[in-house]
Amino acid sequence: MLYHAYELAQTAIAPWRQAARYGRTLLNDPRNPWQSSPPHKAASAMLEIFESATKYYAKPLFGYTTVNVRGVEAQVSEEIVTHKPFCDLIRFRRTGAGVDESQDPKILLVAPMSGHYATLLRGTVETLMTEHDVYITDWLDARDVPLAAGRFDLDDYVDYLREFLEIIGPGVTLMGVCQPGVPSMIAASLMSEDENPFRPAALVMMGSPIDTRVSPTEPNRLAGSKPLSWFKKNVIAWVPWPRAGFMRPVYPGFLQLSSFLAMNPERHSTAYRKQFDNLIRGDGESAAAHNTFYDEYLAVMDLTAEFYLQTIDEVFQRHLLPKGEMKHRGRPVRPQAIKDVAFMTIEGGKDDITGAGQTHAALDLCANLPDDLKLAYTHPEVGHYGQFNGSRWRRDIYPKVAAFIREKGRL
Repeated sequence: MLYHAYELAQTAIAPWRQAARYGRTLLNDPRNPWQSSPPHKAASAMLEIFESATKYYAKPLFGYTTVNVRGVEAQVSEEIVTHKPFCDLIRFRRTGAGVDESQDPKILLVAPMSGHYATLLRGTVETLMTEHDVYITDWLDARDVPLAAGRFDLDDYVDYLREFLEIIGPGVTLMGVCQPGVPSMIAASLMSEDENPFRPAALVMMGSPIDTRVSPTEPNRLAGSKPLSWFKKNVIAWVPWPRAGFMRPVYPGFLQLSSFLAMNPERHSTAYRKQFDNLIRGDGESAAAHNTFYDEYLAVMDLTAEFYLQTIDEVFQRHLLPKGEMKHRGRPVRPQAIKDVAFMTIEGGKDDITGAGQTHAALDLCANLPDDLKLAYTHPEVGHYGQFNGSRWRRDIYPKVAAFIREKGRL
């Protein structure tokens, strides 16, 4: 009933949202003699804020057309390399003078399946494309996947990564941002133990919760504070008709969004107060920057119930990987089997989602990996998001990642 109540609320508020849009159009009409008066500006700003805060945010587009490759402008096109029921493997193909993709290191960027779409990594991809052949996991919204497509859990996630690595070919850097750290490490461990020639050349993990017993954060404590039965009862819902995923059990995106907003309520309320002021002042650049961020931040997707619950259980409650007890379809996962995969971990000194040391703990699990193939880097000034996006990512973190891949990864 929870999901049905949410959909009903969205339907009920739609006329009010439409009325706000019409009202704002009238207030901003150039023929309105009071258009520039403070009361009208305030009324228009309030209507825009209302519309923005209540509308449904669809999946954003990556939207790349060109990218600067070593000082030369190249054309960019999105290519779906393979389609799976729950994920598209996308390649950002670059063409133009000076672009030789055969000479650029290949990166499989694993987007987090934790509520937001893969487009959250738009800035990450744009930076990586300047020197790399980039592929990304474009996870599909579970509410749009028919029930007949079957289940999708953490084991399926790992199988997808192994299959994608084999499709792309040898010499790939597997880069996981946040949540994908655990499945990426499982995939690398299994492929290394099997001496699979398509195992990753390098692993790069950014803000990944490998061992959440270390410096637990508020999200970590929340995940471990209640029994799994509580999560099953209180946060799992069934996709309503007429969605394509009708009757699929999911962890709904709107519940995840509520959790995201609750983590930093003052930050978001302050952002909207500033947006109100921007609209009144006519500061179009600042207003556009606000809209760009929240168009992405407020666009969320549903996760399959089995994937969400298994992750809560095995990663955040029982800590199976760092305790050496993780299994994949009954097979023990042995990180010590990783012996020749260069491994870099990245943390943010101000990360309030993945605590200090949780990602670097992955290096300790790879007991047979030579020290010269390991690198732990902490940027003291970035939070969770800043590790893979923004000016410090471009200026400070990316150059270290690119150098590590070039120097340590097998090409």
